[in-house]
Amino acid sequence: MEKKRRAGTGIRRKKRDSRLRRYKRSILMICAVLICLTGVLAVSSIRLQARNAQYRAQEEELAAQIREEEQRAEEVKEYEEYVKTDDYIKETAEDKLNLVDPNEIIFKPSE
Repeated sequence: MEKKRRAGTGIRRKKRDSRLRRYKRSILMICAVLICLTGVLAVSSIRLQARNAQYRAQEEELAAQIREEEQRAEEVKEYEEYVKTDDYIKETAEDKLNLVDPNEIIFKPSE
């Protein structure tokens, strides 16, 4: 009877060792998958941070352009107001048509 028990324990031990090996293998596979996922996540995170930095730089550039255009719009409004004045009309007539006021004295350089 002892031989039978020993023979039976050998089979049980093999099954137990086989189960233990499968368990260890499955744990190793799970760890490998988790390491791969962690690596992919880290690479993706780095790419997203780089893209975020590019977007922030682009946002700052666009904000600067908006400020410049607002300043330019203000200058255009001021120029529009100036165009409506008599001074502008007088200056344009003097420059383009060579007109002068009747009370104005013109000095010409001697040649």
